[in-house]
Amino acid sequence: MNTTPQPDPKDRPARLTVGVVGAGRVGPALAASLQLAGHRPVAVSGVSDASRRRAAALLPDVPLMAPAEVLQRAELVLLTVPDDALPDLVTGLAETGAVRPGQLLVHTSGRYGAKVLDPALRAGALPLALHPAMTFTGTPVDVQRLAGCSFGVTAPEELRLAAEALVIEMGGEPEWIAEDKRPLYHAALALGANHLVTLVAQSMELLRGAGVGAPDRMLGPLLGAALDNALRSGDAALTGPVARGDAGTVAAHIVELRDHAPQAVAGYLAMARATADRVLAHGLLKPELAEDLLEVLAEATGGTTGTTGTEGDAR
Repeated sequence: MNTTPQPDPKDRPARLTVGVVGAGRVGPALAASLQLAGHRPVAVSGVSDASRRRAAALLPDVPLMAPAEVLQRAELVLLTVPDDALPDLVTGLAETGAVRPGQLLVHTSGRYGAKVLDPALRAGALPLALHPAMTFTGTPVDVQRLAGCSFGVTAPEELRLAAEALVIEMGGEPEWIAEDKRPLYHAALALGANHLVTLVAQSMELLRGAGVGAPDRMLGPLLGAALDNALRSGDAALTGPVARGDAGTVAAHIVELRDHAPQAVAGYLAMARATADRVLAHGLLKPELAEDLLEVLAEATGGTTGTTGTEGDAR
């Protein structure tokens, strides 16, 4: 595969035909990005009306087909289905003879490495795991967001250069993840990104309940600064009543949440305890200042003050 940079991707001959199995939010965006790099999308599979609309918007004039037909047409196939569906899909495609020798088979699951593609490998396919560390909307903006996006890359050593080249062509930055580290890698991303959305949504609901007319405008600068500080300084960026050991403030928060948003109490307590563990472990809060705080959290969770970091407190 020729990956020599060219001045204008549109002037390059198409080097690989590309197919997409699973027109969710990820697959059409990656295929559109590969198209900008000179490759040629030729087929896409999608079942729901939403997936068909996404395919039409991001891959206009690319025909919709059954998965086996997509593999017949494409030299590079993106398997962009939910994690739990991936193993059965790969096994089914291999057992029915849809996989062709020399075909590049790429999945985008964060959870799995290349071994989930072993059935296709035995059929002669070239297995690659390329997971973009990005949240997708299913709209053309996703293609722009791939610029500078990190990809978790796992592949056999002999395919490493090919995997990294594809990521670079999509505008991404390859980050090599060992096969046995994929679940931990994915858990880290889910903890940081997926849970962040939940926390922000809950925070906006609470602000609306407090009478704030534009919670997004209020939170935007605060959360942007907090994220920037955290990425720059790690635990040194921790602030707020838990980090300061303000037990009375935390107790007041718990009372208010129980009265007005009981569904948010468990998350607040879990994050407060996790924050307390971190500030103590890093010497950012003196143990004597933490005693009342830990007692408040223990009483709220029905536990004991004991040692920090127990599973029972982080539910």
